[in-house]
Amino acid sequence: MTSDVRKLPAGFGRLWTAQTVSSLGDGVMHAALPLLALTLTRDPLALAVVTAAGTLPWLLFGVLGGALVDRWDRRRTMWVTDAARAVLLAIPAAAAALDVLSIPLLAAVAFLLGLGGLFFDTAATAYLPDLLGRDPALLERANSRLRGTQTAASGFAGPPAGSALLALGRAVPLLADAISFALSALLVRSLPAMPRPVPEARESLLRQARAGASYVFRDQLLLGLALRPAIGNVAFIAVDTVLALFAHDRLGIGTFGFGLLLTAEAAGGLLGAGIASFLGRRLGTGAALTCTATVEGLAVLGLAAAPNPYVAGLALAVCGAGVGATMVLGPSLRQAIVPAHLMGRVASTSRMLSMCAAPFGAFLGGWLATTYDVRTPLYTAAGLLLTMTAVTATMTSNRRVEAALRAAAPADVPDRQESRDPVQEGAV
Repeated sequence: MTSDVRKLPAGFGRLWTAQTVSSLGDGVMHAALPLLALTLTRDPLALAVVTAAGTLPWLLFGVLGGALVDRWDRRRTMWVTDAARAVLLAIPAAAAALDVLSIPLLAAVAFLLGLGGLFFDTAATAYLPDLLGRDPALLERANSRLRGTQTAASGFAGPPAGSALLALGRAVPLLADAISFALSALLVRSLPAMPRPVPEARESLLRQARAGASYVFRDQLLLGLALRPAIGNVAFIAVDTVLALFAHDRLGIGTFGFGLLLTAEAAGGLLGAGIASFLGRRLGTGAALTCTATVEGLAVLGLAAAPNPYVAGLALAVCGAGVGATMVLGPSLRQAIVPAHLMGRVASTSRMLSMCAAPFGAFLGGWLATTYDVRTPLYTAAGLLLTMTAVTATMTSNRRVEAALRAAAPADVPDRQESRDPVQEGAV
């Protein structure tokens, strides 16, 4: 651990801190926003509008946002976006203090926060490989830390803090999130400037966005990396849609026990993020991705067949570990092999595919549970995950990964795969 940290540049520490602070604020709002909406209405449709508003920017502007990020200075995009989100949150905070908060205002704020997240996340994804010299090993270590602290801040610390702050007043969690964005903006502003990518021939924004999307679909490795979270999102959202009902009806646990199940999943995610680099070194990145995807499918299968809450908690922890490792290895590989001038568009295209898949998963889970029983969505999700793993195994094989890394390495830099543990020939 000590030697790994020394290899990371000082600027990464500031970026890590900024994203941790911002993730904590996101966790606060993840709990506070629906609770705020609940103080205004009991209409399920109105509550759903507030929740859905935050995901709409990815569906509407995902690829175009990536094209804009590829035109703009990425560090400036990050800190300006966070500063704007800090100012934005002052509006509903003032409305809450004046007792004029409304569902349309909360939906508009959720939409604009989601739009800011689109630009910040895409710019951060594109900035990190430049900061780390596109070194695959450093990218894995950095993403492991970023993923781990994001899980801890937004999954463990943020939600209970949001609930507690809301008890102090409706404006309090909004102001807390605004402060987190302001601190993040200041930290990002202090990061070292990176050379902007060589500009392409002047083209329309739509044409550039289309070029970024086609780059993903033409490359077997990138397509495989994009399909896994997309199909995975269908499966996992289908599970999430009925998980509370499954826990209550089949496992016989209440609200507190359900919270423990989610905590077990988050704890597994922390473990997976921590061991991702080890798996990549021992198995090769391609084989490790296939292994973690297989683990996810088998874990969901175990959850579906779980006879009691203890087995269910273990299955969710194992599934969380698989997801945590996947979310380190996949993005790290993408950042190492995609040209700098396309990074924003490729990252946003992959994220948009994942976000677009989520509504299908929610519909699938609800329909299967209504038509059959509450276990059926879980068995279906496991089948989807295992089928997706089999389909994409050759697309993300070690051989493809190594070839892509060699092609992406600068001519004057030794093959960076030599610094990793050797992979047995023929491994997938």
